[in-house]
Amino acid sequence: MNSKQLIKRRELLITGFASLSALLLPGCKHELPPTYGNILRMGDAFTYGAQRTLLSGKALSKEYSYGDISSFPATGTTNPSEENYVRLRAGAFADWLLPVEGHVARPGSYSLADLQRFPMRKQITKHTCEEGWTAIAEWTGVQLSRVLESAGMLPSARFINFYTYDGWADSIDMLDALHPQASLAYGMNGRNLPIAHGAPVRLRVENQLGYKSLKFVQRIVVSDKFDDFGEAGNLKNGWAWYVGI
Repeated sequence: MNSKQLIKRRELLITGFASLSALLLPGCKHELPPTYGNILRMGDAFTYGAQRTLLSGKALSKEYSYGDISSFPATGTTNPSEENYVRLRAGAFADWLLPVEGHVARPGSYSLADLQRFPMRKQITKHTCEEGWTAIAEWTGVQLSRVLESAGMLPSARFINFYTYDGWADSIDMLDALHPQASLAYGMNGRNLPIAHGAPVRLRVENQLGYKSLKFVQRIVVSDKFDDFGEAGNLKNGWAWYVGI
């Protein structure tokens, strides 16, 4: 097969898969994130389209009992060296603030005490790591939807972007952001969230693989556009954007 045939075949594959995605999502008002134009991400597009079509946006991940709680290794960054984080940690996060900005009517910042004044959400769920292991823990926090509602999320919102103290950035779409189990967790197994697991607050996205549940949340930006975040994001580092389970 010559180079022109290869290019033509690639174009047909991408076009065909885009058509399949359109069929899978006849009632969806938003198109697939633009990252799915890449041929290497076609499997992700199928997963995203199929799950969004076949599963309820509010279908819950399984929740467990206290007796199911297991040991839970801390992987990735376990203690960010970012200057501001070091200062906040030394002060027991008393001065920590979480800005919520972008496509919201009431941009502002939330302290840990502010988040704890929202109705509390507790859930015992399984964390499924992309490296092949699983662990079960109890998470205490606030539903992400309540914080977004407080900030006055605008109708133009399509993605919720998260930035962290250890230099990562990622996003989830509105279905996952408004999911009942999507939360900002400040507690783990009945105690304050440990440093190694993302203190003072980490994201929990229970219906995706573990790396979507970002630790050390620093800032939230509500956006109307998809952002791959360049070198700080998953795509440039070989990971899929959507990893539903």
